[in-house]
Amino acid sequence: MTLRARAFCFAALPALLLDACGGDPSRGARPGPARLIARVHPSGFEHAHDTYNGMGVASDGRVYYVLSSEKPDVAGQMFFYDPYTDRVQHVGDLTEACGEKGMNAIAQGKSHVNFVEAEGRLWFATHIGYYTILDGMEKPGVPPPGMKPYRGGHVLAYDLKTRRFEDHGIAPRGEGILTMNMDPQRMRVYGLTWPTGVFFRYDVRRREWKEIGAFFEEGENGRGPSYRTICRAIGIDPRDGSAYFTTGDGVIHRYRYDTEQVEPVRGDDLRKDYFGQYDITSPGHMAYNWRQIVWHPRTQMFYGVHGNSGYLFRFDPRAERVEVLERITSEPSRRSGMFDQFSYGYLGFTLGPDRETLYYLTGGPIYLDGRRLKGKDGTARGEAKGDEHLHLVTWHIPTGRYRDHGAIFYEDGSHPTYVNSIAVVRDGRIFTLARVPQRDGTFRTELISFRP
Repeated sequence: MTLRARAFCFAALPALLLDACGGDPSRGARPGPARLIARVHPSGFEHAHDTYNGMGVASDGRVYYVLSSEKPDVAGQMFFYDPYTDRVQHVGDLTEACGEKGMNAIAQGKSHVNFVEAEGRLWFATHIGYYTILDGMEKPGVPPPGMKPYRGGHVLAYDLKTRRFEDHGIAPRGEGILTMNMDPQRMRVYGLTWPTGVFFRYDVRRREWKEIGAFFEEGENGRGPSYRTICRAIGIDPRDGSAYFTTGDGVIHRYRYDTEQVEPVRGDDLRKDYFGQYDITSPGHMAYNWRQIVWHPRTQMFYGVHGNSGYLFRFDPRAERVEVLERITSEPSRRSGMFDQFSYGYLGFTLGPDRETLYYLTGGPIYLDGRRLKGKDGTARGEAKGDEHLHLVTWHIPTGRYRDHGAIFYEDGSHPTYVNSIAVVRDGRIFTLARVPQRDGTFRTELISFRP
């Protein structure tokens, strides 16, 4: 943020706070959600850049997370925050954890997946963070002179007791791992690669990789008719080990654990009128893919969010039925009737510690002098099209109660941006990774926390 932009934040604060409290300045203030203040937990990683997913709460109560790097020769860094000591500690360098230190290859710049705990270890995967922009789209970065190409994403396990990493191998075709989930009961890892979208599984017991197939045409490496946005979340049914993912046309695909075949779900799909109308061959949106999805044990169903429209839905895999529930965007967004500013929607969606409440970090429009601030019309990348507030929304599954808890600010009046992650600890604190303005006018991504 420039000094001029920061001055704007303070000058506009009284008007912006009306929105934070649920009031549209064009209509006058009215009672609504409170203003939440976020605390920053500095890491000391000067190259920290935008991070997507890349976090989780472990059984030891600590919040583990990865801060990404967009530089070709600087790896993403893993940390944990200990709520008992109120301290951040560095865990490791992703390139070193993958055994690639000294290879002079493009770094393991990020982790784009959430952590899954199994058998005393945190399982996750690495991804490329260095890109070349072609026709406005992100492509794997062309190595600078003297450097080797990116070698591919790795599946890693971090032992919570020994604090050591285990490298479990490299992704098919040398691509990054964009999407990953794990079945802890059967000890199988499932993932989608980037940029072409290869679906794979890794059997931990056998230490065996298997490439299942490509389901996204040429994925995000394609152009025109061959382009497809790749799904960012895989759902796993713990009852039978089935793994589910979507494609841009709204088809829900099921991987069968018993046959190792992928088949479309015939009974229903995500091509819903409420979600909007999309050209699935054009970049800059998630089309009819779900953005994030979680398993709810009590109802034996998946709950997910469609990113662009912000609609919550549930998916019953046995009945093969999708039910659209409610638009869980912020109150200001619901009143505006417009999509939010992040082109792909938001990944900060999870089931809380009570196993009954969904937590969602989403956008909220900013009003100035009675007018909604607008962003640019389109983008070919997953990015913010304009400035917006960050809101916390919860949805209670048993009662269907929606609540917007308010907009989130830093103590200086500025607000978090580029938020696509979430972790909720048992004492009710919310953690995420967000851009934090620096004194020199730049941004740095850091761990932040707040209480609803």
